[in-house]
Amino acid sequence: MANQRKIAGVRTVAVGAGWRNYVFVQVDTSDGLTGLGEASLGGQTHAVLGAVRDLEPLLLGADPSRIEHLWQQAYRHAFWHGGPTFLSALAGVEVALWDIRGQALGVPIHKLLGGPVRDRIRAYANGPRGDTPEEVAGSAVDLVGRGFTALKMAPWEAMPILASRGRIDAGIEKVRAVREAVGPAVDLMVDAHGRLSPPVATRAAKALAPLGITFLEEPTLPGHAPALVRVARESPVPIAVGERHYTRWAFDELLASRTIAVLQPDIIQSGGIAEARRVAAMAEAHFVAVAPHNPWSWVNTVASLHLDAALPNFLMQEVVTDPEPWNEAVIADPPRLDAEGFFPAPTAPGLGIALDPQAAKRFPPVTGRPPALWHDDGSVADW
Repeated sequence: MANQRKIAGVRTVAVGAGWRNYVFVQVDTSDGLTGLGEASLGGQTHAVLGAVRDLEPLLLGADPSRIEHLWQQAYRHAFWHGGPTFLSALAGVEVALWDIRGQALGVPIHKLLGGPVRDRIRAYANGPRGDTPEEVAGSAVDLVGRGFTALKMAPWEAMPILASRGRIDAGIEKVRAVREAVGPAVDLMVDAHGRLSPPVATRAAKALAPLGITFLEEPTLPGHAPALVRVARESPVPIAVGERHYTRWAFDELLASRTIAVLQPDIIQSGGIAEARRVAAMAEAHFVAVAPHNPWSWVNTVASLHLDAALPNFLMQEVVTDPEPWNEAVIADPPRLDAEGFFPAPTAPGLGIALDPQAAKRFPPVTGRPPALWHDDGSVADW
């Protein structure tokens, strides 16, 4: 008997989360199922909401089980391919379709990806935070007390093209304070947010090396592969990159250089679970680990856990740790970290979590842009 299930509606919900919004996509079917996905993109809420609406004519009346077919239609028929806004909207829809498929079959999403290759998934905290070495160290100790065995910090803000040794060392001192506070057993990663020029990034990497850093993330702006490769070749610290590389084609040159140690595709900005998995497969062929990027809500976190469960070359999963009320109030029954810093592989059908519409109303969307960074002379700095 032919499958009579059709896509009957596409809904969006924007939830205020500090200076940005979490954007959720709900896809309804003709027989009463609802799939949930996330399409968050900081500072571009209206653009993403509009992009989701632009996808509706393709989706309404379609068979929701044809996930790859619908993705290919949306991507290839757009003519202007890719870009973080479009891909974020597409990912929100794609994850919701995986959620529907898992619910319909009664299995978690990772079983649709070939099944889990691990029983639990190691997480690292997007933190610690603070303005001084002492504040950052105190934050790190708190996170370790909550069960995390790996931490990622961003020790530098606005940096000039040729930063002084003092500017570099100010960030290094924060990292050193954290290392001394948590000891050698905790994995420590450093995120430069692309704020360092190649020569500054190289100097910073050499200064970080004695502190036992697991990886240095986005040392330079991600749009220029030769700069990243130059730093990676000179760095004694493994280099990670990928949150601002969109779709599999953006990673090819980096992998071909054989200098990158870790790729960090984000399910949302990559365009969905299937595309992030394709990136991971490319990385595996080059002996490169994958640590999916995720500064978003529990929806993308759980989607990432399903992906992580099925990836042979998975390293660690990024998790937002800020204790704001929307983190758990909006999502029913989020996963729990165990005492050793791991999440269990999801077991509920589909995505395995649901959006609480009444709770979401308590956090209306905000209007704003990312925090501004400025150089000392008043010129614009990279955020």
